[in-house]
Amino acid sequence: MTHYQKLIEAAAYLKQFVQENTKTSVILGSGLGNFVKEIEIVNEIPYEQIPHFPVSTVKGHHGKLIFGNVAGKPILAMAGRFHLYEGYGKEEVVFPIRIMKMLGIETILMSNAAGGVNLSFKVGDLMIIKDHISLATKNPLIGANDDRLGTRFPDMSEPYKKSLIQKAKEIAREHNITLKEGVYFGVTGPTFETRAEYKMIHVLGGDAVGMSTVPETIAAVHAGMNVFAMSVITDIGIREEENVITHEEVLEAAQNAEPIFSTVFRELIRTL
Repeated sequence: MTHYQKLIEAAAYLKQFVQENTKTSVILGSGLGNFVKEIEIVNEIPYEQIPHFPVSTVKGHHGKLIFGNVAGKPILAMAGRFHLYEGYGKEEVVFPIRIMKMLGIETILMSNAAGGVNLSFKVGDLMIIKDHISLATKNPLIGANDDRLGTRFPDMSEPYKKSLIQKAKEIAREHNITLKEGVYFGVTGPTFETRAEYKMIHVLGGDAVGMSTVPETIAAVHAGMNVFAMSVITDIGIREEENVITHEEVLEAAQNAEPIFSTVFRELIRTL
């Protein structure tokens, strides 16, 4: 069975759960799963019930699709995403993105936990992703292009929609929230970066580094969807003292920042 046929089967199964006029989806990253409390849930579908769908294996990821409403708007939420480091192929990592397109989604709001590289950042900061660098992760479009999914050479001059970034900044001002803005450097993981790698990322122009989001964004742009993404800075990579980082610390920092993150995403959905 081809990748496209698998997409068709999965989308056909999920169409029965999609509410009318659902144009927005949300992808919840590590430690940010509690945003589901903002959702008036209509249906929850475990990933393992969806034909051909990957299954999340990472602590802090719930592993289900949620259909419901946020701020009076119908949405589709992914509680748990997929990563290359889990052993998934590039097509599996972006499988949900392509299904979203087939279900009528036009805008995707993504979240992630990221390591801070910008020297002015501190743990708990929220960073709007204005651009990304994808040199150190696998491009999901490598291989034969399926024109039904998107063009062979998609333009990436505006991967993160400037109009959505502007709306998020206005929401932050209205709620007295401080948001950072910067460039996300994508890596495969699962190792956290070495001191030398953090310094390299800093020199190359990265403000934060993480193991997700970039392949998903590329697939979304390829499919003609709008993307907004925001990182919770869960650790600081460049520092003088012992540079030991654990996944538990990352989850704790993400959970502490979650109320602010939820406000931004909820109010952004309200404007769409």
